[in-house]
Amino acid sequence: MSKRNSQSSKSAARERLRQEREREAKRARTKRQITVAATVVGVLAAAGGIGYAVVQANKPSHWEALKDDKVVAPANTTGTDGTTVVIGKDSAPKTLKVYEDPRCPVCASFEQTVGSTVEKDVEAGKYKIQFVGGTFLDGDSLDKGEIGSNGEGSKSAMSALGAALNVSPEAFLDYKTALYSAKWHPQESEDKFKGDDYLIDIADSVPALKGNAKFQKAVENGTYDAWALAMSKTFDTNKDGVSGTPSFVMDGKMLTTSGGNPPMTVADFNTAVDGALKG
Repeated sequence: MSKRNSQSSKSAARERLRQEREREAKRARTKRQITVAATVVGVLAAAGGIGYAVVQANKPSHWEALKDDKVVAPANTTGTDGTTVVIGKDSAPKTLKVYEDPRCPVCASFEQTVGSTVEKDVEAGKYKIQFVGGTFLDGDSLDKGEIGSNGEGSKSAMSALGAALNVSPEAFLDYKTALYSAKWHPQESEDKFKGDDYLIDIADSVPALKGNAKFQKAVENGTYDAWALAMSKTFDTNKDGVSGTPSFVMDGKMLTTSGGNPPMTVADFNTAVDGALKG
Protein backbone atom coordinates (compact mmCIF):
# COMPACT_ATOMS: atom_id res chain seq x y z
CA MET A 1 0.00 0.00 0.00
CA SER A 2 1.34 3.39 -0.95
CA LYS A 3 1.80 6.10 1.65
CA ARG A 4 -0.58 8.26 -0.35
CA ASN A 5 -3.42 5.71 -0.20
CA SER A 6 -2.78 5.14 3.49
CA GLN A 7 -2.93 8.87 4.20
CA SER A 8 -6.10 9.25 2.14
CA SER A 9 -7.78 6.43 4.02
CA LYS A 10 -6.84 7.97 7.33
CA SER A 11 -8.23 11.35 6.29
CA ALA A 12 -11.46 9.79 5.14
CA ALA A 13 -11.79 7.93 8.41
CA ARG A 14 -11.17 11.10 10.39
CA GLU A 15 -13.81 12.92 8.31
CA ARG A 16 -16.37 10.18 8.89
CA LEU A 17 -15.60 10.28 12.62
CA ARG A 18 -15.97 14.09 12.65
CA GLN A 19 -19.31 13.93 10.86
CA GLU A 20 -20.55 11.23 13.21
CA ARG A 21 -19.56 13.34 16.24
CA GLU A 22 -21.39 16.36 14.78
CA ARG A 23 -24.50 14.27 14.20
CA GLU A 24 -24.29 12.95 17.76
CA ALA A 25 -23.85 16.47 19.14
CA LYS A 26 -26.83 17.68 17.09
CA ARG A 27 -28.98 14.83 18.43
CA ALA A 28 -27.91 15.70 21.98
CA ARG A 29 -28.74 19.39 21.49
CA THR A 30 -32.13 18.49 20.05
CA LYS A 31 -32.84 16.17 22.97
CA ARG A 32 -31.90 18.90 25.47
CA GLN A 33 -34.12 21.42 23.69
CA ILE A 34 -37.06 19.03 23.77
CA THR A 35 -36.48 18.30 27.47
CA VAL A 36 -36.25 22.00 28.32
CA ALA A 37 -39.38 22.78 26.29
CA ALA A 38 -41.31 19.97 27.97
CA THR A 39 -40.14 21.19 31.37
CA VAL A 40 -41.25 24.74 30.59
CA VAL A 41 -44.62 23.53 29.37
CA GLY A 42 -44.96 21.40 32.49
CA VAL A 43 -44.11 24.32 34.75
CA LEU A 44 -46.55 26.59 32.94
CA ALA A 45 -49.26 23.93 33.08
CA ALA A 46 -48.61 23.39 36.78
CA ALA A 47 -48.66 27.12 37.39
CA GLY A 48 -51.86 27.39 35.42
CA GLY A 49 -53.34 24.51 37.38
CA ILE A 50 -52.29 26.05 40.66
CA GLY A 51 -53.65 29.40 39.54
CA TYR A 52 -56.95 27.81 38.58
CA ALA A 53 -57.10 25.96 41.90
CA VAL A 54 -56.41 29.18 43.79
CA VAL A 55 -59.12 31.00 41.85
CA GLN A 56 -61.58 28.19 42.50
CA ALA A 57 -60.67 28.07 46.18
CA ASN A 58 -61.19 31.80 46.51
CA LYS A 59 -64.52 31.82 44.73
CA PRO A 60 -67.38 32.43 47.17
CA SER A 61 -69.61 29.46 47.88
CA HIS A 62 -73.23 29.50 46.80
CA TRP A 63 -74.27 30.71 50.24
CA GLU A 64 -71.42 33.21 50.55
CA ALA A 65 -72.43 34.73 47.23
CA LEU A 66 -75.99 35.22 48.50
CA LYS A 67 -75.11 37.35 51.52
CA ASP A 68 -75.61 40.60 49.64
CA ASP A 69 -78.31 39.38 47.25
CA LYS A 70 -81.75 40.89 47.13
CA VAL A 71 -84.08 38.90 49.36
CA VAL A 72 -87.19 37.32 47.89
CA ALA A 73 -89.57 37.15 50.85
CA PRO A 74 -92.23 34.45 51.03
CA ALA A 75 -95.90 35.35 51.24
CA ASN A 76 -97.38 35.58 54.73
CA THR A 77 -94.40 37.52 56.12
CA THR A 78 -93.81 41.10 57.20
CA GLY A 79 -90.91 43.21 58.44
CA THR A 80 -87.48 43.77 56.94
CA ASP A 81 -86.79 41.16 54.24
CA GLY A 82 -89.91 39.31 55.33
CA THR A 83 -88.22 37.95 58.44
CA THR A 84 -91.20 38.53 60.73
CA VAL A 85 -93.25 35.34 60.63
CA VAL A 86 -96.29 35.52 62.89
CA ILE A 87 -99.00 32.87 62.77
CA GLY A 88 -102.28 32.85 64.68
CA LYS A 89 -105.51 34.68 65.24
CA ASP A 90 -105.48 38.47 65.39
CA SER A 91 -107.59 38.23 68.55
CA ALA A 92 -104.88 36.30 70.42
CA PRO A 93 -103.73 38.43 73.38
CA LYS A 94 -99.98 37.79 73.16
CA THR A 95 -97.28 36.40 70.91
CA LEU A 96 -94.91 33.58 71.77
CA LYS A 97 -91.56 33.79 70.00
CA VAL A 98 -90.22 30.35 69.09
CA TYR A 99 -86.49 30.22 68.33
CA GLU A 100 -85.38 27.07 66.49
CA ASP A 101 -82.65 25.73 64.21
CA PRO A 102 -83.83 23.10 61.69
CA ARG A 103 -80.94 20.74 62.48
CA CYS A 104 -81.32 21.10 66.26
CA PRO A 105 -82.01 17.68 67.85
CA VAL A 106 -83.45 19.27 71.01
CA CYS A 107 -85.86 21.27 68.84
CA ALA A 108 -86.91 18.00 67.22
CA SER A 109 -87.51 16.50 70.65
CA PHE A 110 -89.61 19.52 71.67
CA GLU A 111 -91.66 19.44 68.48
CA GLN A 112 -92.31 15.72 68.80
CA THR A 113 -93.41 16.11 72.43
CA VAL A 114 -95.01 19.56 72.68
CA GLY A 115 -95.52 20.65 69.07
CA SER A 116 -99.13 19.47 68.83
CA THR A 117 -99.94 21.40 72.02
CA VAL A 118 -98.55 24.59 70.49
CA GLU A 119 -100.62 24.11 67.34
CA LYS A 120 -103.80 23.52 69.33
CA ASP A 121 -103.13 26.64 71.42
CA VAL A 122 -102.62 28.72 68.27
CA GLU A 123 -105.77 27.36 66.65
CA ALA A 124 -107.70 28.15 69.83
CA GLY A 125 -106.40 31.73 69.83
CA LYS A 126 -104.59 31.30 73.15
CA TYR A 127 -101.58 33.12 71.67
CA LYS A 128 -99.88 33.73 68.34
CA ILE A 129 -96.44 32.35 67.55
CA GLN A 130 -93.56 34.17 65.91
CA PHE A 131 -91.02 31.85 64.33
CA VAL A 132 -87.38 32.94 64.42
CA GLY A 133 -85.02 30.51 62.68
CA GLY A 134 -81.29 30.19 63.13
CA THR A 135 -78.62 28.29 61.19
CA PHE A 136 -75.81 28.26 63.73
CA LEU A 137 -75.58 24.46 63.57
CA ASP A 138 -74.27 24.95 60.04
CA GLY A 139 -71.48 26.94 61.67
CA ASP A 140 -72.93 30.26 60.54
CA SER A 141 -72.61 33.60 62.28
CA LEU A 142 -74.74 35.93 60.20
CA ASP A 143 -74.42 38.83 62.61
CA LYS A 144 -70.79 38.89 61.47
CA GLY A 145 -71.66 38.05 57.89
CA GLU A 146 -69.92 34.68 58.15
CA ILE A 147 -71.01 31.43 56.54
CA GLY A 148 -69.55 28.53 58.49
CA SER A 149 -68.13 25.22 57.34
CA ASN A 150 -70.29 22.83 59.33
CA GLY A 151 -72.86 22.11 56.64
CA GLU A 152 -75.77 23.51 54.68
CA GLY A 153 -78.76 21.64 56.09
CA SER A 154 -80.11 24.36 58.37
CA LYS A 155 -79.97 26.93 55.58
CA SER A 156 -81.50 24.61 52.98
CA ALA A 157 -84.29 23.54 55.33
CA MET A 158 -84.93 27.18 56.24
CA SER A 159 -85.24 28.03 52.56
CA ALA A 160 -87.68 25.13 52.09
CA LEU A 161 -89.68 26.40 55.07
CA GLY A 162 -89.90 29.71 53.24
CA ALA A 163 -91.26 27.90 50.20
CA ALA A 164 -93.86 26.21 52.42
CA LEU A 165 -94.78 29.51 54.04
CA ASN A 166 -95.29 30.96 50.58
CA VAL A 167 -98.00 28.32 50.10
CA SER A 168 -99.76 29.03 53.42
CA PRO A 169 -99.11 29.40 57.16
CA GLU A 170 -100.74 26.02 57.68
CA ALA A 171 -98.40 24.39 55.15
CA PHE A 172 -95.48 26.01 56.97
CA LEU A 173 -96.52 24.60 60.35
CA ASP A 174 -97.22 21.14 58.92
CA TYR A 175 -93.91 21.10 57.08
CA LYS A 176 -92.03 22.23 60.18
CA THR A 177 -93.67 19.38 62.10
CA ALA A 178 -92.58 16.93 59.40
CA LEU A 179 -88.99 18.23 59.36
CA TYR A 180 -88.71 17.68 63.12
CA SER A 181 -90.51 14.32 63.13
CA ALA A 182 -88.78 11.14 64.26
CA LYS A 183 -89.16 9.75 60.76
CA TRP A 184 -87.41 12.55 58.92
CA HIS A 185 -85.17 14.48 61.32
CA PRO A 186 -81.54 13.39 60.91
CA GLN A 187 -78.86 13.09 63.53
CA GLU A 188 -77.09 16.38 64.15
CA SER A 189 -73.93 14.90 62.61
CA GLU A 190 -75.80 14.10 59.38
CA ASP A 191 -76.37 16.98 56.99
CA LYS A 192 -79.27 15.33 55.15
CA PHE A 193 -81.34 18.52 54.99
CA LYS A 194 -78.88 19.95 52.47
CA GLY A 195 -80.38 17.75 49.74
CA ASP A 196 -83.31 19.16 47.74
CA ASP A 197 -84.61 15.67 47.00
CA TYR A 198 -84.75 14.84 50.69
CA LEU A 199 -86.57 18.08 51.52
CA ILE A 200 -89.09 17.41 48.75
CA ASP A 201 -89.59 13.82 49.95
CA ILE A 202 -90.47 15.21 53.38
CA ALA A 203 -92.84 17.72 51.80
CA ASP A 204 -94.70 14.89 50.08
CA SER A 205 -95.88 13.83 53.55
CA VAL A 206 -97.70 17.19 53.87
CA PRO A 207 -101.02 17.27 51.94
CA ALA A 208 -100.70 20.93 50.90
CA LEU A 209 -97.17 20.34 49.55
CA LYS A 210 -97.44 16.86 48.05
CA GLY A 211 -96.73 17.11 44.34
CA ASN A 212 -96.85 20.90 44.62
CA ALA A 213 -94.85 21.98 41.55
CA LYS A 214 -94.52 25.59 42.70
CA PHE A 215 -93.12 24.53 46.06
CA GLN A 216 -90.74 22.03 44.46
CA LYS A 217 -89.46 24.59 41.96
CA ALA A 218 -88.81 27.09 44.76
CA VAL A 219 -86.79 24.48 46.66
CA GLU A 220 -84.79 23.37 43.64
CA ASN A 221 -84.13 26.92 42.44
CA GLY A 222 -83.25 28.19 45.90
CA THR A 223 -85.85 30.96 45.60
CA TYR A 224 -85.78 31.63 49.34
CA ASP A 225 -82.09 30.94 49.99
CA ALA A 226 -81.30 34.62 50.58
CA TRP A 227 -84.35 34.82 52.83
CA ALA A 228 -82.96 31.92 54.87
CA LEU A 229 -79.77 33.91 55.46
CA ALA A 230 -81.76 37.03 56.36
CA MET A 231 -83.79 34.98 58.84
CA SER A 232 -80.60 33.57 60.32
CA LYS A 233 -79.24 37.07 60.76
CA THR A 234 -82.46 38.03 62.58
CA PHE A 235 -81.81 35.13 64.95
CA ASP A 236 -78.18 36.15 65.50
CA THR A 237 -79.06 39.79 66.18
CA ASN A 238 -82.11 39.16 68.39
CA LYS A 239 -82.68 41.45 71.39
CA ASP A 240 -84.15 38.73 73.60
CA GLY A 241 -80.84 37.33 74.77
CA VAL A 242 -81.40 34.06 72.92
CA SER A 243 -78.25 32.18 71.97
CA GLY A 244 -79.49 28.59 71.75
CA THR A 245 -82.42 26.50 70.62
CA PRO A 246 -85.13 25.82 71.37
CA SER A 247 -85.94 29.05 73.20
CA PHE A 248 -89.29 30.67 73.97
CA VAL A 249 -89.91 34.33 74.67
CA MET A 250 -93.09 36.20 75.58
CA ASP A 251 -93.22 39.90 76.43
CA GLY A 252 -89.43 40.01 76.23
CA LYS A 253 -89.00 37.34 78.90
CA MET A 254 -87.51 33.90 78.38
CA LEU A 255 -89.85 31.06 79.34
CA THR A 256 -88.07 28.42 81.38
CA THR A 257 -88.69 25.80 84.00
CA SER A 258 -87.81 26.37 87.65
CA GLY A 259 -84.39 24.95 86.82
CA GLY A 260 -83.80 27.57 84.14
CA ASN A 261 -84.15 25.19 81.21
CA PRO A 262 -86.53 25.39 78.24
CA PRO A 263 -89.85 23.65 78.98
CA MET A 264 -89.59 20.31 77.20
CA THR A 265 -92.73 18.57 78.46
CA VAL A 266 -96.36 19.51 77.92
CA ALA A 267 -96.83 20.12 81.65
CA ASP A 268 -93.76 22.35 81.94
CA PHE A 269 -94.67 24.21 78.76
CA ASN A 270 -98.23 24.88 79.87
CA THR A 271 -97.02 26.11 83.24
CA ALA A 272 -94.50 28.48 81.65
CA VAL A 273 -96.94 29.82 79.03
CA ASP A 274 -99.86 30.23 81.42
CA GLY A 275 -97.65 32.17 83.79
CA ALA A 276 -96.47 34.44 80.95
CA LEU A 277 -100.03 35.02 79.74
CA LYS A 278 -101.05 36.17 83.21
CA GLY A 279 -98.00 38.35 83.67
